[in-house]
Amino acid sequence: MGFDLSCIAVTKILRPPRIILYGGAGIGKTTFGAYAPDPVFIFSEDGAGSLSVNAFPLVKSFSDLMSAADSLLRGDHHFQTVVIDSLDHIEPLIWAETCRRHGWQDIESPGYGKGYVSASEVWREFLSAIDALRNERHMGIIYLAHDEVRQVNDPMSEPYDRHQIKLHKRASELAQEWVDCVLFATKKLVIVQDDAGFNKKIARGVSTGQRVMLTHGEPAYLAKNRYNLPAELPLEWAAFENAFNQQ
Repeated sequence: MGFDLSCIAVTKILRPPRIILYGGAGIGKTTFGAYAPDPVFIFSEDGAGSLSVNAFPLVKSFSDLMSAADSLLRGDHHFQTVVIDSLDHIEPLIWAETCRRHGWQDIESPGYGKGYVSASEVWREFLSAIDALRNERHMGIIYLAHDEVRQVNDPMSEPYDRHQIKLHKRASELAQEWVDCVLFATKKLVIVQDDAGFNKKIARGVSTGQRVMLTHGEPAYLAKNRYNLPAELPLEWAAFENAFNQQ
């Protein structure tokens, strides 16, 4: 019996997620990646601490990086998730490769931000190579990164500070577009009102010690997700996986 229009049905295909998880040092980003399904790490920094994980040797060049990605694409293995630790330590490798190709002394040599524009092409090569692992090997992708606080000059408001990914602005925007989730890892705060005298109160944030992931962007931090995740989740792979599987 042949197909006709009556055969069409709604089919839901949930592909492995592409995640950027960023936050301060020691918050638990690497631990999050270590509990993803059958992870393999590509380290650009020595950040595993006491964790025992499957990992390539520390990458020291763009060539190392692409070689690791290619081996995962073509090799016979059981890994289900690739964890890149970390994006901000990969950025100097991207810059070095860009300079090598153009014969520049450093990324600022061409002036007027042209070095960073050229670096975007090398970033795209890297991101495409990692994305192929999802498209062809059905692997999940987790990029880990540190955070930094930058001032945002919004024409519709006064300037304000925001936690962002510790990358050059152009690279950060490119990486954000490439992934499904940008999650901010932090410790949950509660606001306490202290008596300042004369019937005045001073508000201050006090950490509860609870480590969380924030999934929706706010003025204070960068975040996004394409899965309608709760605005806040415990900083645990199991919590993310549970919310993801409910889509």
